[in-house]
Amino acid sequence: MKAVIFDMDGTILDTLSDLTAATNYALGKYGERHDFPPFLVGLCYGSGITADMEKCLALARGCIPEDLEFIGNRIPLSAYGFTSEDVKKLEEIFSPYYASHNHIRTAPYKGIPEVLSALRNQGIKTAVASNKNDSDVQTLASSLFPSGFDAVIGNSPSIRRKPSPDMVLAILEKLSISKEEALYVGDTETDFETAQNAGVKCLAVDWGFRTVEFLKGHGAEIIIHEPLEILSYV
Repeated sequence: MKAVIFDMDGTILDTLSDLTAATNYALGKYGERHDFPPFLVGLCYGSGITADMEKCLALARGCIPEDLEFIGNRIPLSAYGFTSEDVKKLEEIFSPYYASHNHIRTAPYKGIPEVLSALRNQGIKTAVASNKNDSDVQTLASSLFPSGFDAVIGNSPSIRRKPSPDMVLAILEKLSISKEEALYVGDTETDFETAQNAGVKCLAVDWGFRTVEFLKGHGAEIIIHEPLEILSYV
């Protein structure tokens, strides 16, 4: 392999405490239930800010955890009594609050800095492709990974969000690396679909926002249990 492309939330960074605080803050400001624990909040994230907010609202209005992945596609927003306008208003509360509180408790998972260092020492390029808002992605990548990545792309109007392959393909083009020479690492079903759509090999990690049972049930072919395992696949 010549490049490893990482998802951010739940893969290289443990962002769940800050996401939980911001989610409950936004829901409370919008007059919704706002006492959700991290393991439930994590199920709402990974698909891009609008889809994430849809799931948060559905959760606040009684959606069971098993159905959250279907909100906005198989299950319409109206099933839980809200509209796209509600989603937009919640996002308008959440986004600025999270942007100013996104690195209070957020930190790299144990072992990730060592893996990134080992990859660089082997001459392997590293990159980030995340559905998190690009401004947050850039801030966290630069502040928490001082050695940097060779490419970092977050969610923005200029590129389609995952599971579209566009972010991954843009990174490969920038780095002049073929699909066959790249490895993608992520923690959610969105990541598996992204890798498949981009035609690159994928590793699923079990320390992120989804359980092992969920990962297996959604077609993850290779599941790793600690960051250092990544090195055996490059």
